[in-house]
Amino acid sequence: MPKHVQARAAQDAQEERQVRKLARSHHAPADWKFHAQMVVESWAGKTPQEIATTLSCHPRTVRIHLNRFNAQGINGLGMREGAGRKPRLTEQERSRILALVKRPPPGRLERYADGSLQAREEEGSAQWSLDALTEAAHAAGIQVERSQIRRIYLREGVRWRNRQSWGTSDDKDFAPKELRSSPTTPSHPTGRRPSALTS
Repeated sequence: MPKHVQARAAQDAQEERQVRKLARSHHAPADWKFHAQMVVESWAGKTPQEIATTLSCHPRTVRIHLNRFNAQGINGLGMREGAGRKPRLTEQERSRILALVKRPPPGRLERYADGSLQAREEEGSAQWSLDALTEAAHAAGIQVERSQIRRIYLREGVRWRNRQSWGTSDDKDFAPKELRSSPTTPSHPTGRRPSALTS
């Protein structure tokens, strides 16, 4: 049977005020608030099992943080340095992944000095997508998942969506063609749509 742990009494009125304020706070770091709530619940006479049920966590977690509070006071409410999962990618690898989109995609046609059009890789993607970036990162020796690349670019403000790609042409009227919409399709329907009679 696990040992019953209880939060020690506050050393003074100021410590008690700080812990209670943290437990109610809307702006404090989540871990500080969560651990302060454990202490306040313990002061109310609840066991670690009851606190765990109230806060939806494991009783062992409650015992760990009550012991830290008992030993370190309010400073024991925060997470320890080095706690949590270490990042899988280094900053240098992140920078290399971000730099990938500045290069042309491997399947995009490029015009050479002699006027010919060629792609670096015939089977490669003609535009950057998450899958194409993942393949390019793997080719560069970076072990990364598609979801990680998505998160890296989201942090940089880049959102991915399906886009229609347009080709290029020497035709001087080609660019205006892609901007016009069909004159037969109204952008917004006007009036009510006719409906069939039902009887």
